[in-house]
Amino acid sequence: MAKSSSNEIVAGLDIGSSSVRVAVGQRGSSGGRESIQIIGAAEAPSVGVNKGVITSIEDAISSVSTCLEKVERMTGVQIERAFVGISGSHIVSQESKGVVAVSRSDGEIREEDVERALEAARTVATPLNYEILHVLPKSFIVDGQSGIKDPVGMTGIRLEVDAQIIQSLSSQLKNLSKCVYRTGIEIDDVVLGVLAASEAVASPRQKELGVAVANIGSSTTSLAVYEDGDVLRTVVLPIGSDHITSDVAIGLRTSIEVAERVKVEHGLASSREAKREDIRLADLGAEEDEVVSKKFVAEIIEARVEEIFGKIDKELKKIDRSGRLPAGIILTGGGAKLNGLVDMAKTELRLPAALGYPVNVSSITDRTNDIAFSTAVGLVLWGHHLSDNARSQSGLAGKFGDLQVGSRFKKLLRSLLP
Repeated sequence: MAKSSSNEIVAGLDIGSSSVRVAVGQRGSSGGRESIQIIGAAEAPSVGVNKGVITSIEDAISSVSTCLEKVERMTGVQIERAFVGISGSHIVSQESKGVVAVSRSDGEIREEDVERALEAARTVATPLNYEILHVLPKSFIVDGQSGIKDPVGMTGIRLEVDAQIIQSLSSQLKNLSKCVYRTGIEIDDVVLGVLAASEAVASPRQKELGVAVANIGSSTTSLAVYEDGDVLRTVVLPIGSDHITSDVAIGLRTSIEVAERVKVEHGLASSREAKREDIRLADLGAEEDEVVSKKFVAEIIEARVEEIFGKIDKELKKIDRSGRLPAGIILTGGGAKLNGLVDMAKTELRLPAALGYPVNVSSITDRTNDIAFSTAVGLVLWGHHLSDNARSQSGLAGKFGDLQVGSRFKKLLRSLLP
């Protein structure tokens, strides 16, 4: 198996509650510009993870190892390091402001001043046992002039930054890091899953106009809202597609396995669209020979889908964007495959809606057209953009997240050594 060149290969590892997914990208150049191509993607059932949180390290290590072996066999490349997605309702975000004096005597603002302003924003009082994942700059203020996107090269005396700080529970971060580290690969960065997914499914134009990305997983639904190219809000809701499956199992008095097949093969998000047809549960693996109507199944599903969209709308109301995002909402993640979900989103959220497939990504595998892989592919793109920023030394240091995170994780991993 070929050893991967750390400069050429970027891997994204998405450890979800139902599946572990890995995407591998290879850097190249196209038309004189750096580009990345997805050369492999694989998934394996996830064990030891619940609601985005590691509940059994040994089981989670086994799931991640299985997935990595699959993708290494597929690509013929040994994965040595990866960008890792994190999710779970323990993720919190808050606003922060950093203020610094411009260091140069002629008042020209340099990269170092921007980094110092972001570092000042980091000194926000974090909750006990929480650790900062990302410092995302929203806008800068130079000598009272607000709304500046990139102050480098401007002249001023005082530089301020409005930033969003995203934090994770330290114990969960350490458990995730330990799990990945013990499979034998290093962590380049830990990234909030929905931010990575947004890199893959939302275009810069949509982020500029105003768009929400909802990543519907098995146990959680993550939401990121963008406007003017910046993150307005991120939140992880403790509800996902497994809750729909559980409702179907209870409503039909059948097993979870049969309920999942009913949902995937016959489920509809809206009961209005359901035809008056019957489903024989015995044909789907049930022991009992019962017959249920598609409409009844759709009514069960509809109630839970309304609840999910109700929670999303509540979050949009908090930032005064309910029904007011010109680029609408993009639905992605495995839970978004439910038939009729897009139409339901348009009705419930009063917004344009679409399924989020990775955009502007070249690939030699069909897996990138699977919306369940949007986070894994997004993590590869995140890593690619981050290294582009680091190499060019232009643009905002923190635009794609916290550039100091890599070294912080090396220290964390060293502390986990047996």
